[in-house]
Amino acid sequence: MQGDHSSLACFPDNLHGKAQLMIKADGVLAGMALIPQLFHHADQQLQFTSLAKDGDTVKSGQVIMHADGPMVSLLSIERIMLNYLQRLSGIATQTRHMVQLIAGTQATLLDTRKTTPGWRGLEKWAVQVGGAKNHRMGLYDMIMLKDNHVDFSGGIAQAVSHATQYLKDRQWDMGIEVETRNLDEVNQALQSPGVTRIMLDNFSPEQCKVAVQRIGNRCETEASGNLNSSTLLAYAQSGVDYLSMGSLTHSVTSLDMNFKATCKD
Repeated sequence: MQGDHSSLACFPDNLHGKAQLMIKADGVLAGMALIPQLFHHADQQLQFTSLAKDGDTVKSGQVIMHADGPMVSLLSIERIMLNYLQRLSGIATQTRHMVQLIAGTQATLLDTRKTTPGWRGLEKWAVQVGGAKNHRMGLYDMIMLKDNHVDFSGGIAQAVSHATQYLKDRQWDMGIEVETRNLDEVNQALQSPGVTRIMLDNFSPEQCKVAVQRIGNRCETEASGNLNSSTLLAYAQSGVDYLSMGSLTHSVTSLDMNFKATCKD
């Protein structure tokens, strides 16, 4: 019972067609690197010619790919291909916009782990295509002591002490980031040996500036929370090293495009 029964019902097996992939909104392209695998998996008879590559700025009305092959296969791959390209391009587009907003500052834009289940690797790759950097890929490549870790440990000093001992016991070299909610917690983090980055969570830009001055060069700084297109530059100008935005991946509009197929002459 598997198969594209709509296409199988309408077209004979030997009918070949051609198609073009067209952009319908301005943006940044991401996902083209997946086309060979997608087409090969669907039907090895499918052929394509790319007219644009990942990271390119594309315009509405621009044709970015031509394809040809069995008509049934072209229509069967249409939605699968568009699902990947539209979402990943949407992420790259939004990321590029945010990166351009903070151009000229010292701040680096980061994503977060707020990703679609099963899509994290792809979505974080699209963030890179857009020009930003990745934060943690998972829970395993950096220690981040958030409010729950701190509160259940009895405070920042205790949580950091637990983390440093944990790493020492295993002889692991791993960064320790501490989420702080106010300047008093910033002071506590500064007094806790082993901290490599202090997150300023839901601070205002003005509070971030004060915190950055207090921290100096003793560790890295990261602003998170309340970051959007209207506030991002002010946070970047506060002097923080990093800006982390979950909305790069969890609140994105897919880039509109279509895939139109016709029978070969």
